[in-house]
Amino acid sequence: MRDANTFDDFYRSTSGRALRYGRAVAGDAGEAQDLVQEAYARAWRQWGKLAAHPAPEAWLRLVINRLATDRFRRLRGWRIAASRTGPPDDVGPPGEDTVLLVGALRQLPARHRQALALHYLLDLSVEEIAREAGVPAGTVKSWLSRGRARLAELLPGVAAEELEVNDVA
Repeated sequence: MRDANTFDDFYRSTSGRALRYGRAVAGDAGEAQDLVQEAYARAWRQWGKLAAHPAPEAWLRLVINRLATDRFRRLRGWRIAASRTGPPDDVGPPGEDTVLLVGALRQLPARHRQALALHYLLDLSVEEIAREAGVPAGTVKSWLSRGRARLAELLPGVAAEELEVNDVA
């Protein structure tokens, strides 16, 4: 059984040392915080057994070390891949149309925004969206229709007809 009080005491007495160790292992304060947080989360999940461990702080350091090693391995793979392909092309700033569209999308209800993105960006059919969202197809059609109508109101100079697509029916 997990005892929150004993875990809290463990955390208070070891967190400073664990963070210093994490920083030494990771070489970066932000990365160390992530590693230590994950290690304490794992410790909490196993606190019933870990509380009886002869050296729970050593266990915590082992977890921090293993997490850091895993991250270094993943980053090494990314570095190797990047060295083979070269740096990515520079991406310019977003155009005015993109900024306006993103601003308008943020003003839509989440369900309308989700339906529009799934339909127009991922080319999912109304039925596929309905299945994923767990709603009837008619509801998805309503979300798409209302989302397009609201976008037409929010986007200056865009007629509602430009946003209409005949394949929604």
